Amino acid sequence: MSWLEALILGIVQGLTEFLPVSSSGHLEIGHALLGTSGEDNLTFAIIVHTATVLSTLVILWREVAQLFRGTFTTLQWNAEKDYVAKIIVSMIPVFIVGMFFKDQVEAFFGNGLLLVGICLLITALLLALSEWLQKKRQGAGHEVTYKDAIIIGIAQACAVLPGLSRSGSTIATGLLCGVKKESVAQFSFLMVLIPILGEAFLDLMKLLQGEMTSDLGIAPAIVGFIAAFLTGCFACRFMIEIVRRQRLIYFAIYCTIVGTAAIIATVC
Repeated sequence: MSWLEALILGIVQGLTEFLPVSSSGHLEIGHALLGTSGEDNLTFAIIVHTATVLSTLVILWREVAQLFRGTFTTLQWNAEKDYVAKIIVSMIPVFIVGMFFKDQVEAFFGNGLLLVGICLLITALLLALSEWLQKKRQGAGHEVTYKDAIIIGIAQACAVLPGLSRSGSTIATGLLCGVKKESVAQFSFLMVLIPILGEAFLDLMKLLQGEMTSDLGIAPAIVGFIAAFLTGCFACRFMIEIVRRQRLIYFAIYCTIVGTAAIIATVC
């Protein structure tokens, strides 16, 4: 992988990690268009996913700092502990999938653009349905409950499939559950921090132990990391504002177009 390819893919990852259009699906499309493949892809994915986690911490640092203070500076049960508990509950489904169905999930990544296209169409349907229901409901909504957390967590677990947007699935599911649009994006972005870092750590251990190999150079790794971090900061802030203004339909249209194109390219 060249530094230019890493720059392009890093930008793609940074933007699509937070925008509801599937980062894994777009990386799959990017690799197909650029002709990059092999063990480097997984190593690169670890690097750029770590970069987008850091961008989340930068944009939501006040919220994260408040959660830390409220969780660790007092023994009394408070709103911060309650919020962290909901995040932990939301991680249960993806933990189960990662622990017991990892091989089956990874097998799906070998199905190429056809699966990406189908999952992008599912993402589009979820986004359109959530925006339609949100406007029809015309209510203020409620804060995330434990029931909402587990349902949103199931959506996150399903979104391990390439093309099924994690942010799109979790945000749309939260809106369908009646969660306030001001709260659902923040919860969606915070709930993924530990799973992504945990997966990156496990894959890094495999690299260090020799179970995986990679010839990814230092320059592409650095360029990809910086590109994903900077674009991730922009996309995270932008997406929070988009959800507040209820403009998910545009992303539904985009996912429909790209998903259809991916299916046509595969079939033809």
